[in-house]
Amino acid sequence: MKEKITEHSIQLFDKKGFTVTSIQDIVESIGVTKGTFYYYFSSKEELLMEIHLRYIDDLLTKQMKILDDHHKSFKEKLFSIIHLSILDIKKQGASAKVFFREMRHLSPESLDKINPKRDQYRFNIENLLNEGIASGELRESLNVPIVTFGILGITNWSYQWFNPEGSIDDKQLAEIFTDMVFKGIEV
Repeated sequence: MKEKITEHSIQLFDKKGFTVTSIQDIVESIGVTKGTFYYYFSSKEELLMEIHLRYIDDLLTKQMKILDDHHKSFKEKLFSIIHLSILDIKKQGASAKVFFREMRHLSPESLDKINPKRDQYRFNIENLLNEGIASGELRESLNVPIVTFGILGITNWSYQWFNPEGSIDDKQLAEIFTDMVFKGIEV
């Protein structure tokens, strides 16, 4: 039931927004009582935190698989992380939108649990770029934190406009983004 509440909430938060969606809307969408909701979540904000934690934990797990793959080159890893971000937005759809759009509604206490994980995702990309510098594949003067934010910006914002059913697919989009990044930072 907890999963059902979470999934229906994601759809409602995506469609109506977090602030407009009430607990009553959530319970009516699945035909349960508010008591059922409160059995699993103490508040709507706790539910939003759960959605965020689930999304970022899953993303970090997938990112670590890529980074730990010793058969991939630096460039393959960076492409895979860019592709992961786009593919995850495609696969997760509404969850991705809620993750990126509704963060502003989390309390400072919730953000204290989520921000370190979001930061870890970014730091992992920074570390990968630093490996590229150390191996001579990227120029030494590269401003790694800024480039990392650039990569995150181009991938994360795609939830707003990328249509997986459109003229290009997620892999083609990742190739375009990767090409765009490398032509700006390659030695």
